[in-house]
Amino acid sequence: MRKIALASVAVVGVLAAAGCSAGGDGAGGGDEGAEIRVWLVGTDTPDAARDLLVERFEEQHPDSTLVIEEQSWDGLVDRLTTALSGSDSPDIVEIGNTQTPAFTSAGAFLDLTDHYEELGGDDLLPGFVEIGSYEDAFYAAPLYSGARVVYYDTAAYDAAGLEVPTTLDEYVSNAEALAAANPDASGLWWPGQDWYNGLPFIWEHGGEVAVPDGDAWDAQLSSPESVAGLEQVQEVMQGASRAPVDANETNPQVGFCDGTSLQVSAPNWVRWSILAPADAETPGCPEMEAQLGVYAMPGMDGGAAQVFAGGSNIAISARTEHPELALDALTIILGDDFQTIYGENGLVPARVSLASTLGDDASAQASTEAAANARLTPASPRWADVEAAGIMQDLFVSIAQGGDVQALAEQADRDIEAVLNG
Repeated sequence: MRKIALASVAVVGVLAAAGCSAGGDGAGGGDEGAEIRVWLVGTDTPDAARDLLVERFEEQHPDSTLVIEEQSWDGLVDRLTTALSGSDSPDIVEIGNTQTPAFTSAGAFLDLTDHYEELGGDDLLPGFVEIGSYEDAFYAAPLYSGARVVYYDTAAYDAAGLEVPTTLDEYVSNAEALAAANPDASGLWWPGQDWYNGLPFIWEHGGEVAVPDGDAWDAQLSSPESVAGLEQVQEVMQGASRAPVDANETNPQVGFCDGTSLQVSAPNWVRWSILAPADAETPGCPEMEAQLGVYAMPGMDGGAAQVFAGGSNIAISARTEHPELALDALTIILGDDFQTIYGENGLVPARVSLASTLGDDASAQASTEAAANARLTPASPRWADVEAAGIMQDLFVSIAQGGDVQALAEQADRDIEAVLNG
């Protein structure tokens, strides 16, 4: 049995032991000659946005500097837990949306409630605002989102005589038809650990992963609605995908570029991985651009399905020694100029009013359509523990292996409730 790593319990314990207090000296004083440190994760934030942040901040505060420190996603929660509890905490941190509640509930971030309007107010992505809030206080703003869309090989579609699907059932039948016509390829690439792409099937059938029930959480993967969705997942995994049942969803462009994956459902930024030049650190296949099709995953009755919204939140450390400077930097990050760069690079901006910056090509239209109906995971401070325990990953691997869906879902519900209510 996998050992359960209780990430959020560790977060709470470490931060509490460190006596985490908002604002360092709380006065915003001593800012002359200050250095503001910003942790950004991965390479999703373009260089143009990073340069704009540094230049704009240092224009506003010529006696201070802003330094961006890039972090990796692997081990981020542990590094943040240590850094945010110490005397050398970064001032501003990016964090994955599903990881955010563990930190907001632990007092790791500065309360931004009084600054909600100046940071964007109701123009901010509402789901990310919700997951960045705790007990009616606003702690972590949206940074960017990436709704999942479906990329497909138009030549393979044409050869199989297929049209872009308009319902979830057609989406499934298309994937199976592609696989039948191409015995060595996946009609829909779906590695077993990829639970993110299973969420739309649950939600579209009327199910839920877990919902609040008073002070507790009620896991609902074994409900008739959720099981119906999971049984359809099993149909796709076994009838359309030839991906390894124990693999995860990283680097979906590899199979697409070598022809072993004819369709992939992935965050919209994967387009840039597919089209990356051959000499890139992770090469893509830009020569396939002419046959790269894209659409928003369809729902049960048409329209866009409820897909999982990937992306990040951003917050100010409760231990920053320069809260006023950090707030100025965060205001730049959430401003039109910075956020427009995200949109122009295929990421959904934090501000709803900037959706048009994605452009008007097919990829932009699909991304906008998908983002409008996207959802997040349960907003529990312990959801990060569910992910750390691998409960969802194990469930979907077992489904891919042909296990009994009802029994597997019932066990997953027990495991999820043990974590969320522990």
